[in-house]
Amino acid sequence: MSENKAKIAIIGGGVAGASAALYFGQLGLDVTLFEKEPSLVSGPPFCHLHAGGNLYREISDAQCITLLKQSIDFLRFYPYIVDYRPTVIVLPKSDKGTPEDLLPRLDLLTREYEALIKKDKKNEVLGESKNYYKAYSKEEVETLKAKNTVQTPSNCVEWMIPVAKNIDLDKVQFPLIMVQEYGLNLFRLAAGTALGLESLESVTLHTSSIVHNVQKNCDTEGWVVSFVQEDKSQQENFDYLINAAGFRTGKIDDFIGAPCEAMVEFKAAYVSQWNDYNNTKFPEIIFHGERGTPQGMGQFTPYPQGYFQLHGMTKEITLYDKGLVSNSLVSCQPKLGQKFIEKIENDWKEEETLTRTNAAIQHLSQYIPTFSTAKVGSKPLFGAQQIPGDDPTLRVAEVSFPKEHYARCEIVKVSSVLDMIDAIASEFVTLGYIDKASLGVRHFNTHIKAEEETLSKRASQIAKERNYPTSLATQTMPKRVM
Repeated sequence: MSENKAKIAIIGGGVAGASAALYFGQLGLDVTLFEKEPSLVSGPPFCHLHAGGNLYREISDAQCITLLKQSIDFLRFYPYIVDYRPTVIVLPKSDKGTPEDLLPRLDLLTREYEALIKKDKKNEVLGESKNYYKAYSKEEVETLKAKNTVQTPSNCVEWMIPVAKNIDLDKVQFPLIMVQEYGLNLFRLAAGTALGLESLESVTLHTSSIVHNVQKNCDTEGWVVSFVQEDKSQQENFDYLINAAGFRTGKIDDFIGAPCEAMVEFKAAYVSQWNDYNNTKFPEIIFHGERGTPQGMGQFTPYPQGYFQLHGMTKEITLYDKGLVSNSLVSCQPKLGQKFIEKIENDWKEEETLTRTNAAIQHLSQYIPTFSTAKVGSKPLFGAQQIPGDDPTLRVAEVSFPKEHYARCEIVKVSSVLDMIDAIASEFVTLGYIDKASLGVRHFNTHIKAEEETLSKRASQIAKERNYPTSLATQTMPKRVM
């Protein structure tokens, strides 16, 4: 490690900022993390590993391959946030595509996964490559329908039984496809990163802190960060600035006059509780559909005690009119409408929570009829997501360097953070902050030394503080069983 101990400011304690702080703090750099909220990782909801990008038929094979590699790295770095249950992909009869259309890409991803395992056996975190996906014919699903559900599924067949029993087989195309894309737990990540950062002497963590200005330091090549914490305005000098401010990234760009092109999209997922099935372990189920139409994709994500997180890519559920905005000629910060800012900074109105959650339940019930008895489980999970450039379908992005001694984090999917960190680390090698030998060193799963009981308790506490059921902070399946 270089003796030049650089001072690094990271603005934003979401997945990108918290992960960067952990990584560079472990390398011994002097890291200060600024986060506006009381706790870390409080941005837009995520629940899915995207190990291959099979939710997105519209993206390129290259993006899918990148997502697979990034997801494997992310799972190895954060194993304690993973729910080891598979995802079932279903194409309704109303969909324009066919399941057979998906198979060439799945075969490609299987080969890529096999190659990654050959490169490093520790990459075998999604089960055996031959089991990356499995297709189930109508006859096979009909046979499974007659079997009893298993309390703790241990193989693909047992995971498929509740799917066979509950979806309307007359409304879907066959085969159904099961993929080893696992779940991710937002609250456990918030807890684990906080515990990890609190244990590092090289990291200063400023939560409930608002950065209100950033200026170039006239005497050095670094930056002066002005912030307010506990109603007290303060300033501090840094050698390097990492902008991980999420949907507010453009505000930091404006402070320093960085060139930019970006969009922001408001996102929400809805929480339901299905008491009739509170002891049944479901896989995640994805019903493909055309985005923005009444038959938009439906996402059915299970949690303990009958809670389910729901997405419906329709204008009545997840998608919002004027919820996707671009930056302007006069500001890098895309301007969301006030109604979205009210949700982000204050809270949801009960009427809208009921209307949109019930619309999500109804949307999923057209394929899972028994799910119609589900009720609203809590307020939605929500936030706004930055998308760099002008392509709203982009799913793979990491970081850019529009100014000297300045990195702008641009991740779209959480699994991209380690590639983002590698790119910033390359900059740090050039600047002499770290040795070249540190480049690409992952320190997999060494940042969290807390016992499981401590981690679980902290995750539940964060869920309570944010007014969500503690079930959302609990792993469905903490160990790989496939």
